[in-house]
Amino acid sequence: MVRDSALFYDVRRTYEQNYREGPFGAFAEALAADTADVPRHTASDAGDAPDAAPDYELFGNPIDLPFGIPAGPLLNSRFTTAAFRMGFDVAVYKTVRSRAWDCNPFPNVLAVHPDAPDGALHPGDPQLDEGVLADYRYEQPLSISNSFGVPSRDPDQWQPDMRDAIAAAGQGQLLVPSFQGSRVAGMDTEAYIADHVTTARLVAETGARLMEMNTSCPNEGRNRLLCNDPTLVGTIAEAVKSEIGDMPLIVKLAAMATDAELERMVDETAAHGRVQGFAAINTISGRLVDRDGRQALPGEGREHSGICGAAIREAGLDMVRRLSAIRARRGLRFVIVGVGGVDSPSDYQEYREAGADVVMSATGAMWNPNLAREIREVRSVR
Repeated sequence: MVRDSALFYDVRRTYEQNYREGPFGAFAEALAADTADVPRHTASDAGDAPDAAPDYELFGNPIDLPFGIPAGPLLNSRFTTAAFRMGFDVAVYKTVRSRAWDCNPFPNVLAVHPDAPDGALHPGDPQLDEGVLADYRYEQPLSISNSFGVPSRDPDQWQPDMRDAIAAAGQGQLLVPSFQGSRVAGMDTEAYIADHVTTARLVAETGARLMEMNTSCPNEGRNRLLCNDPTLVGTIAEAVKSEIGDMPLIVKLAAMATDAELERMVDETAAHGRVQGFAAINTISGRLVDRDGRQALPGEGREHSGICGAAIREAGLDMVRRLSAIRARRGLRFVIVGVGGVDSPSDYQEYREAGADVVMSATGAMWNPNLAREIREVRSVR
């Protein structure tokens, strides 16, 4: 692991400071370097001919390495461009909305310490309700809180910046915009669906080649995750697809407790052609407490937070395996993006073997900006 001072998203600074001044560490150095001095990693790094085509593709888009960073820490085009230069070939632009949306109060990221000897958490674990210790001791195996509330700039700001992010992708790289609908006071279901459609249209206007719809934000409330209602997800996806046409749509899911629930999600979406891929998982929601058992994160409605990092690796792998099994059994052709607790080349490989077409890392990449290069090095010697 690298020192905290090398993080590209500095957890000691506010979200606004990171947005305006970041990225930091190795990402800042990559961004400042002359583009001619930035190494490009192509299929030839794995021993192929210099003009060989990439080994992978995502919806027809060539990808050098099916590894990247999911929605969350890449706040704007500076972050995504730096990620590309560091070898993360699939970069997901921070989830945007149809309107400006404030971030939760600082701090947003704390170290999380589950009781289990292996540091793992699974949906339904009693500790998630009883309380998980959270503080500033960032230790291995590393797990952290994710309590931002999906902040967003106004479309007048994020649309031109997203265009810049898309344009900065190099050969064999792909920018994936993430979006979600916004629940506001007095909004009925039809208006909520319409807000998803509006936001998808705004994303499509940037020249995006595909997009990801977030249905699993932990900050919406533990019992309000959109993905807990597969029928509504299917309805929204159908409306979004009517707006964006043939553009591929990926849905970001939380860990779903039962096979029946997951199968129903597939039935309502991919089985009807409304969704072309799933990203799994988002965070796992848990009650975070300090050493005295008090609420760890300040502010109303923040007793529970999303937890990510090593603690959710097994839950992420489980979702990927289950999605892969459904895909094979049903003869469907959706893409699986595996997310959760990836902080080493072996984690990347385990997700690939579980059935993930693309693998992503947020916490692991934040603390180790060279993770993509390490994965590429291991791959090149096999």
